[in-house]
Amino acid sequence: MKKQEFTAKYGKILLPLVTPYDKNEEIDYNKYAELIEYLIKNDLCDSFIVTGTTGEASLLTFEERVKLMEVAVKTTAGRKPVIAGTGCASTKETISLTKKAEEIGIDLCLIVCPFYNKPTQQGIYNHYKAIAASTTVNIMLYNIPIFVGVNMEADTVAKLSAIRNIIGVKDEAGINPTQVTDYFLATEKTNPDFIIFNGDDIMLLPTIVQGAMGIVSGGAHIFGHEIRAIFDAFEKGDTNKAKELFIPLYKFCKSCGQNGRILPNSIMRPAIELVTGINVGPARSPLAPIMDKEKEVLIATLKEIGKLHL
Repeated sequence: MKKQEFTAKYGKILLPLVTPYDKNEEIDYNKYAELIEYLIKNDLCDSFIVTGTTGEASLLTFEERVKLMEVAVKTTAGRKPVIAGTGCASTKETISLTKKAEEIGIDLCLIVCPFYNKPTQQGIYNHYKAIAASTTVNIMLYNIPIFVGVNMEADTVAKLSAIRNIIGVKDEAGINPTQVTDYFLATEKTNPDFIIFNGDDIMLLPTIVQGAMGIVSGGAHIFGHEIRAIFDAFEKGDTNKAKELFIPLYKFCKSCGQNGRILPNSIMRPAIELVTGINVGPARSPLAPIMDKEKEVLIATLKEIGKLHL
C-alpha cells in the first residue's frame, strides 16, 4: 500500500476506542455504539481502532474482543474505517484473532509486540512473519516496550517491512523519542512506502518533525479537532500555531499520568465522561479507579484548557 493510499483511506488520526463497562465491569456494547456515533458526528478522528491499549485489550477475553469488532463494524457502517487490535501474548492466539477480524471484514490489524514473554528480536520477527503468512489483511506493527518488556529494534522492523502485507509501524515514541527517525532510516530502502505513526499524544509535535505520518491518539476522544489543526498548521509552516494548539493537549496528557500511572485510562475515562456526557465507566480491574485528588487536578486542567465549563 502506497503512503498516499493509506492516508486517503485511514487518514492521520487513528482513535483507539475506550471500552465502556457497567458497574459489574461487564462491557456495555450499547454505550460503545453510542460513543462511536458521538465521535463520528463530531468528526474527531479519521479511523477507529478496536481493542487497542486504550481499549484495555489485555483485560478482555478473546470473545469480547471479537464482539467489540463486530459492534464497531456494524455501527460505523462504512462511515469511517475500523482497524482491529489483534495482538496477543502468543503467536497462535494472535493468528486466531487476526483471522476473526478478517472474517468480520476488517482489512487492517494493529498488532502489538508479544507481551510478557520478552522474545528476542528473532522471536519477534518469526512472530510477525507467521501472522503475515496466515492472513491477507494488512498489518501495522505496534511497538510499546513500556508494556511488553522488549523494544522492536529498527533492524527488525526493516526486515519485517520487506513482507508484502506488513505495511507500517506504530511507535510509543515517548520511550525512545528518536526511534521514529531510526525506523524511517531503516526502512527507506526495504520499503519506501512504509508507514510510520506516533502512538503517544505527548510526542505529537516531536514526531511530526521526524516524519511520522499520523498519530494513534486516545486523546482524540476529546482533542480530535485540535490534533487535526496541529497537523494542518505544521504542514502550512506555522510552527508557532502548531505549538500553541499542542500545549493544551500536553497539559491534559500530563494530568492523566498522575501518581506514576503508566496506562492513563483510569483518569482519561472520567475526562471523556465529563466532556462527552457518555458514561464509559471506570477502568477494568486491576486498574485502580481515579482518586479524589486526581479528579480535582483533572477537572482543574480541563477547565484551564477550555474543555469543561462547570
